[in-house]
Amino acid sequence: MMLSSGKFEFATAARILFGAGTIRDVPAAARALGPRAILVTGASPDRAAPLRAALESAGVACVPFAVPGEPTLDLVRSAPRSADLVIAIGGGSVLDAGKAIAALITNPGDPLDYLEVIGRGQPLTAPAAPCIAIPTTAGTGSEVTRNAVLASPEHRVKASLRSAGMLPRLAVVDPELTLDLPSALTAATGLDALTQLIEPYVSIRANPLTDQFCVDGMRRAALALPRVFAHAGDLAARAEMSYASLLGGLALANAALGAVHGFAAPIGGMWPAPHGAVCAALLPHTMDVNIRALRARQPEHLLKFDEVARLLTGRPHANANDGVEWIAALCRQLEVPPLSAYGVTPGDLPDLVAKAAQASSMKGNPIVLTEEELREIVSRAL
Repeated sequence: MMLSSGKFEFATAARILFGAGTIRDVPAAARALGPRAILVTGASPDRAAPLRAALESAGVACVPFAVPGEPTLDLVRSAPRSADLVIAIGGGSVLDAGKAIAALITNPGDPLDYLEVIGRGQPLTAPAAPCIAIPTTAGTGSEVTRNAVLASPEHRVKASLRSAGMLPRLAVVDPELTLDLPSALTAATGLDALTQLIEPYVSIRANPLTDQFCVDGMRRAALALPRVFAHAGDLAARAEMSYASLLGGLALANAALGAVHGFAAPIGGMWPAPHGAVCAALLPHTMDVNIRALRARQPEHLLKFDEVARLLTGRPHANANDGVEWIAALCRQLEVPPLSAYGVTPGDLPDLVAKAAQASSMKGNPIVLTEEELREIVSRAL
């Protein structure tokens, strides 16, 4: 990509700590940010008990706040708003909830005042309270992104709070925290990570800096993901996936996503479907339809899909279709369930396509897809 192609911006967490055992650096870092923390965890706060004990030994009083599933507007509304900082440890849902809570500590009002698509979309005028984000999965990259995805059951959709001021003060990526992930969650989050390396790379908002993250991340994930699925305790492969996920977060926060995530937002709002599993089910079909649309209408933009194929397969002469076949084979190997497993039916397509077309992620897709092409993606993912 030529630098003359346009301006771009890059922003990320103020500080990133990566590596096995880095969670032990959290108490001292938290104490430097303040003595009162909201500790946001998953459904089982006991898993964060060692961290809480270490924080309190360091002089940081913790108010626990559990996120039992996908974060909703009502859940975030119920969170305390009196604290010096927020510490979120868990998967993407927990980290997103933590970032949203941190933003609402310093910005008064209701989440709908600031939410995209279904809310008023007002800007968050004050920087969020300091947030320490500690992922326990290797998939979302939420520890370095500037948005928080919230579900609105009333609207049957997910939408984002978004602001550069929401970037965490500290991201702590410790691959040891992912060692106990079950195989299905390893597969779903890993394919989410891979999606978040492919989509920013082919996005209309890609830039030379994020491209480097995507290229490195795709190479690593292509080799490591099958290994961690087959051998859960392979720390070296877990570290590769944690790093690939981090790179994907850096890329998507500064480029854009595409049709996979454009569909994932309404699907996640309409059915109790895990985000990573939805992305995995959609990825090969979205790639295939995008490639066919580009070949028909904008063939000059196919080169990046050819490069994706070479990075994934390791074959220097692979083309875009080879990349689709490689992803489809990986999804079979990782036992990815179809969307029908979560209750999506052919009768849901019109509503789903209409909602996806309005999703913010769809704006980054490498080509504007027709309604028929959008329907085909979901039909094939069923």
